[in-house]
Amino acid sequence: MQPRRVPFGPILSGLLVVAMAAFAAPAAAPAAGDDTEWPTWGNDPGGSRYAPLDQIDRDNVEGLEVAWTYRTGDHGEGFPSRHRRAFEATPILLDGVLYLSTPYGQVHAVDAASGKGLWRYDAALPRDRHYSENTSRGVSAWRDPDAPAGAPCALRILFGTLDARLIALDAATGTPCPAFGDGGAVDLNEGVRPRDPGGYLVSSPPVLWRNLVITGSAVGDNRAVDVELGIVRAFDARSGALVWSWDPIPRRPDQPHYAEWGEAAARRTGAANAWSVLSVDVERGLVFVPVGSASPDFYGGERPGDNRHANSLVALDAASGRVAWAQQLVHHDVWDYDVPAQPVLTTLVRAGREIPAVVQATKTAQLYVFHRETGEPLFDVEERPVPQGGVAGERLSPTQPFSTLPPLADLGPLGADDAWGFTFWDRGHCAEQFERYRSEGIYTPPSLEGTVMWPGYSGGANWGSVSVDPGRQLVIANTNHLPFVVQLIPRAELEARYRSGEHPDSEFARQTGTPYGMRRELITSPLGVPCTAPPWGRLTAVDLARGEIAWQVPLGTSRDLAPWPLWFIDGVPNMGGSVVTAGGLVFIGAATDDFLRAFDVDTGAELWRGRLPAGGQATPMTYLRDGRQYVVIAAGGHGGAGTTPGDHLVAFALP
Repeated sequence: MQPRRVPFGPILSGLLVVAMAAFAAPAAAPAAGDDTEWPTWGNDPGGSRYAPLDQIDRDNVEGLEVAWTYRTGDHGEGFPSRHRRAFEATPILLDGVLYLSTPYGQVHAVDAASGKGLWRYDAALPRDRHYSENTSRGVSAWRDPDAPAGAPCALRILFGTLDARLIALDAATGTPCPAFGDGGAVDLNEGVRPRDPGGYLVSSPPVLWRNLVITGSAVGDNRAVDVELGIVRAFDARSGALVWSWDPIPRRPDQPHYAEWGEAAARRTGAANAWSVLSVDVERGLVFVPVGSASPDFYGGERPGDNRHANSLVALDAASGRVAWAQQLVHHDVWDYDVPAQPVLTTLVRAGREIPAVVQATKTAQLYVFHRETGEPLFDVEERPVPQGGVAGERLSPTQPFSTLPPLADLGPLGADDAWGFTFWDRGHCAEQFERYRSEGIYTPPSLEGTVMWPGYSGGANWGSVSVDPGRQLVIANTNHLPFVVQLIPRAELEARYRSGEHPDSEFARQTGTPYGMRRELITSPLGVPCTAPPWGRLTAVDLARGEIAWQVPLGTSRDLAPWPLWFIDGVPNMGGSVVTAGGLVFIGAATDDFLRAFDVDTGAELWRGRLPAGGQATPMTYLRDGRQYVVIAAGGHGGAGTTPGDHLVAFALP
């Protein structure tokens, strides 16, 4: 349904295919002095996060230094949920100006060469509510082909807010475009069955196709069965008028697959929303939608069947919103295994034939690759039996779809022999937990005694998605490897269990409309350390020409999770994404230490790290301006992960 919070805080308390290329050659690096742009969140509409820049390369990356730092001033003052604030934005770059959003509805325009602020807009979000998500991952831009150059709103910045508005701003001044919606904004709460203030919002940037701006939404997890609808909508980019909407759940008997859902589930079930970033095949007129779970996350007895189009990658016709094809990646989800990442578009070549492809990373630490036009798997997907025996009233799927590409993490069960700790005492405590909870591998259903989730509901992969090196045919993915427990609690016992204080680090939720509430938390030792051996976070390169893992290395250190001398752990939790360049480098922050890093794309060797003033739980971007290549990342921390808070945008460059 949405990422909720990243539950890495307990760690802090104790220490924390075939070718990605088109067989065509990758884009050539620009000539010296040429300026480049980063016009969309993933650099291109297909989200490759690849830049054909090589001024910074493996030989000189050690010379990177801070070129400038910009401060947004958004610290969340006055917002009751500011402790969960996360600065996850990636700027876009057009005409020499960076545009970025902040967690609480500000948009900033910054000169890309100097870091000087040009204008700031504040959406004036209500401060009297708890938002289920406290972030904004970025903005998008649309250039009106019919507007005279320099006309107001000829280039407009579009973004969604935590109070569910879609806003259009003049890129030159930051003032709202008056002809868009009502004075520059469209109210997205209309038509979604709003339930709780702050429970329905937009945390990811919209996408553009021709004159359409297309957006999904985030829906607060585990509140109830009948939460807000997870519709995807397209609006006219000039007027804000609704052009089409698509609800993953059929609501009427005349709609496809209504009978599979049944009347009660089709009427009551909410979510199945797309909270992450969509992708667009501009030429083919397709929008690729990563769809999350139907409500609620951890009990599906009120929504029998596979819950078609939930937990799916869905290709929509961009002009009409009709489904072109869909592939469900989790049947009848009861694990919060949303499809969390922007789909990445690429081209495979087999037997000399170019094949348009889409790569989807998942919380289950699996990569799926499909034909962009038909949805046919380009690496086989197998239906395999999975553990059964859910709670009373549950109706599980007997099989789940597994990719035949190698998984990015271990999917097996955890037992006492897998317990880890600094001492015999805390290792023994972890072993007791693994023996107490049910653990039969991935897709072990939630239970009354507690079920080990491995991978956890934060992934595997998450919203940072993957980046692509088209020449080397590599997909670069960062993942988490942390054990969680989810426990269903009969409704009559829920309040008492919550008030008992027995599980102070747990998140409890009501799941109203079902027989069970739930609790979930990271499984840690008494020292607050995860009960599995590090690395708890990795960076992996997958060679899609061979269908193999090319390399896998730990990502980050425990430096900012624990005091010295406990900085020796390699591989820590992470949230964010990577960028690949023609200089043979992978740039990534994401880890819960405060560094931006550069890795050798061929070997995975760490070549450089630059200290950040706050947590870098965002995806960097890079560009060439006035003959100088910059690498820029938002450094503002992540409240759920417990990293250093801040409001910084930091640019690195060679001297």
